[in-house]
Amino acid sequence: MYCSISRRSELRRLFSGLVEHVFQAEVGLCDPQVTDYLTQMLTEFVHVDDVYRLHDIDGSSIRDLSQMRAAAQLGPDVDEHVRTLTINRYIGDFTLFWTGVYPEQLRLRRKGGDPISRFVTEGKRSYGIASELSRPDEEPPAAVLRQLSAQFETCVHGLHLVRENFAAQAGGHN
Repeated sequence: MYCSISRRSELRRLFSGLVEHVFQAEVGLCDPQVTDYLTQMLTEFVHVDDVYRLHDIDGSSIRDLSQMRAAAQLGPDVDEHVRTLTINRYIGDFTLFWTGVYPEQLRLRRKGGDPISRFVTEGKRSYGIASELSRPDEEPPAAVLRQLSAQFETCVHGLHLVRENFAAQAGGHN
């Protein structure tokens, strides 16, 4: 295991405080379900294996956004509904993470066009699809995924501010 449970708990508390402060005080998005979701996403994406958790049929990590829907393998027991929901939610998380926390990395990997606007468009679309596929008893609730889709750019801005606040507290630079 690459990150102990207690370490993740400490990081989760740190991220929770930063996300709640930034989104409530600076961004004006005061939905605890959304801030809890973003905190969980940041905590999960601490390790690169979680950022790139989708794998192709050969077991290789999928790092290209254009291949995620087509090539991701979730296992033989996963039905198409769950597969589509899981992949769209992941793409939403993946695009939100990169555009909000590390947009400069997207600019460096530029292969044509504006990668940030492509990620924003794909993230909004993916969260929207996931919200439509989400069943009433599933977590996160469809309303959270809908809000992430509708307020994607606001969340990108908020995550960028979280990164800045984190860097300021750590005494480092972005």
